[in-house]
Amino acid sequence: MDRRDRLIARARQGYRLAYGVEPTRFFAAPGRVNLIGEHVDYNDGYVLPCAIDRETIVALGPPAKDAAVPRFEAVALDMGDMASARDAFDLAGKIPPGENNWQNHVRGVVQAIGRYGHRVKPARIAIAGDVPIGAGLSSSAAFGVAVGLAISEYSGLGLAPEMLAKIAQIAENDFVGCACGIMDQMASAASVEGHALLLDCRTLQTLPIPIHPSLAVTVIDTGIRRSLTESAFNQRRAECEAAAQHFGLKALRDLDAGALAAAEGRLDPVLFRRARHVVGEMERVEPIATALATGDAATLAAVLHEAHVSLSEDFEVSLPAIDRLAALVREGLGEAGGVRLTGAGFGGCLVAVARRDARPAIDAAIARYNAAGSGLPASAETFKPISGAAPIGAS
Repeated sequence: MDRRDRLIARARQGYRLAYGVEPTRFFAAPGRVNLIGEHVDYNDGYVLPCAIDRETIVALGPPAKDAAVPRFEAVALDMGDMASARDAFDLAGKIPPGENNWQNHVRGVVQAIGRYGHRVKPARIAIAGDVPIGAGLSSSAAFGVAVGLAISEYSGLGLAPEMLAKIAQIAENDFVGCACGIMDQMASAASVEGHALLLDCRTLQTLPIPIHPSLAVTVIDTGIRRSLTESAFNQRRAECEAAAQHFGLKALRDLDAGALAAAEGRLDPVLFRRARHVVGEMERVEPIATALATGDAATLAAVLHEAHVSLSEDFEVSLPAIDRLAALVREGLGEAGGVRLTGAGFGGCLVAVARRDARPAIDAAIARYNAAGSGLPASAETFKPISGAAPIGAS
């Protein structure tokens, strides 16, 4: 039994224990790691994530036969015991927020689908996943997209990946309270196996970028967890919007490096640094895409280091322990590949894109970091880039 089979079995068992019957269908949506383009999606720029082989599985079946009103029921198998991790709400009328984030991801998706004029059929679902929570690998996007896909297919809506991504984003923005962009949801919904996904966050146009067979994507879990709604994430977005407003622009995507440099001294220093990160990060997307496709490890080493420094110093979303770990990995890799903070920051993971034969250097660097007692124990895992959300099929 492989990883996905075990996850499906857990979702099936959880559904059976919660509702007393077997589910009829299963759906999956992956987590993601962003290779370059951090904090660029909500600035309407270009990003380059890839889906990873860690997923959220939704087991689904029809409502109880004796249900008096159209209701939607859910149980989240990773959010507590069977009693506390359950939710049920009426589909008629306005859907109120729930008491916690996972409920609001479900309720928010149902509400967003209705906002687009679609009717959601009553159903019961059980949700299980193996995307690490709080690690910067988009467990929330995988959760929302998987729920959206399950509802779409069961209700006969046939929503496109772009619409599933928008719906999951609305749930996060309006019900969960995180002002995230669209990148995570698009990566979960629309990725192509063996490729990174070059995404224009303004138009939602995508271009799959092949990952050269000599390269591997390794995620280094720092062990430091964070919660976006309790962090400075929303503050960073507000700062970017204020910087764009200073230039009279819709978003920082429309700001070029020359105009930004000319404004130094006239723009608030904090806003200047935030804008400098975003403008520089957008310029780094194309060289990383080219290096991925050609297997250019030296370029990956240089550009990913530049990106990490920018995230740490200009955007201020790294932490001293994360910077120390990144430095050790960078030193160990040399020109065999690069490493940087990935995700929103304030904890989470590093991503290393390097030659496949460089994994021992990564492991040695992590061992040095852990031996020094620099913080919580770090660990690494090399992930396979997989395709986006899809039905698994009938049971």
